[in-house]
Amino acid sequence: MNISVIKNEAQYKTAMQALESLMDRDPQPGSDDADRLELLGLLLEVYENKHVDIGLPDPVEAIRFRMEQQELKQRDLVPYIGSANRVSEILSRKRPLTVSMIRSLNKGLGIPAEVLIQEPGAEIPDDLGIDWLKFPINEMFKREWFGKFKGTMQEAKAQAEELMGSLLQVIDHKKAPQALYRQADHIRSGRDMNRFALLAWQARILQKAEEEAVSTEYQPGTVCKEFMQDLVKLSWADEGPQLARQFLNRHGIHLVIEPHLKKTYLDGAAMCLKDGTPVVALTLRYDRLDNFWFTLMHELSHVALHFNGECVPYFDDLDDKQPKERVEREADELAAEVLLPEDIWQASDARLTKAADDIFSLANQLNIHPAIIAGRIRYETGDYRNRIMAKLVGSKMVKIQLIN
Repeated sequence: MNISVIKNEAQYKTAMQALESLMDRDPQPGSDDADRLELLGLLLEVYENKHVDIGLPDPVEAIRFRMEQQELKQRDLVPYIGSANRVSEILSRKRPLTVSMIRSLNKGLGIPAEVLIQEPGAEIPDDLGIDWLKFPINEMFKREWFGKFKGTMQEAKAQAEELMGSLLQVIDHKKAPQALYRQADHIRSGRDMNRFALLAWQARILQKAEEEAVSTEYQPGTVCKEFMQDLVKLSWADEGPQLARQFLNRHGIHLVIEPHLKKTYLDGAAMCLKDGTPVVALTLRYDRLDNFWFTLMHELSHVALHFNGECVPYFDDLDDKQPKERVEREADELAAEVLLPEDIWQASDARLTKAADDIFSLANQLNIHPAIIAGRIRYETGDYRNRIMAKLVGSKMVKIQLIN
């Protein structure tokens, strides 16, 4: 046969068939067939190096190859992987490599990142210097916040850096250290909030918002006092919270419900996606209509008054009745005015008598739910034991619409 340089796939297949035929003959060294076999092998190798993607080496095989090269025992991998038991699990493919293991193996044994990650050209994420186990991994795991991850809770802890890194992408995980330790965020609370839990909750809110479709693109300046007054009129219906969600969606605003994490004490927050779309988040910590409407108006007040081109989040524990920040006082004032105009409230019989008939009369006049007025009375008097008010604030009427 004529042997020449292989230039295309058809010639490659022909050469492979010729190679197999020669190998079947088992030629003797020094024979013409042996020389042809060697020459074909070289030509095929040249073509494959240029045109055939043979894929990346298996990461476990790459580790074993490096162990063989450097005459390493399993115990010698403990500094890179973490423990003798974990080394055994990695080499037997019972446990996947974590980012921290990949980082150590790459730096310590020189195994390429793309081999360990199994992605051509891959780079190892920067070590952000975060103790990832300070995030509430247990609670997040139980709430199924880690998407397609199907491992156990212990495996989730072992892979905390990867799982949290993936969740924080919606914020930009490289900014996580600043978000954890800076004091610039607007956090309203009379108690110290767990910053790790707060950041995790924020990421979850934004993740859910990204997954939710809105009817239209948000137009800056949409949220104003008049917009909020139109929204409050939906409160008259018992299904007002569900109508409010639909109303906001039609204007390009996300309303996300997610219970707070331990040691965050949150009622709500206002933030935005990377493209500037507003996101209002509520925890429904208190399942009452009066709390729902005030918290919603408070967070929308932040959007109306304080979203000036910057996506700085506002986190609110509204049990803090005397906020230090000016922006929080402004949001309180606008929310209160939208829900119950001050001049009308001061002149109302409901404020003086606190009687159910007067509360309903004022609610009819303003076209709002009586729970809003009852909540205002409870707040101003500090009397949360009044049975009449307790019946009017709409207990257990929100979660059933927005969660259940």
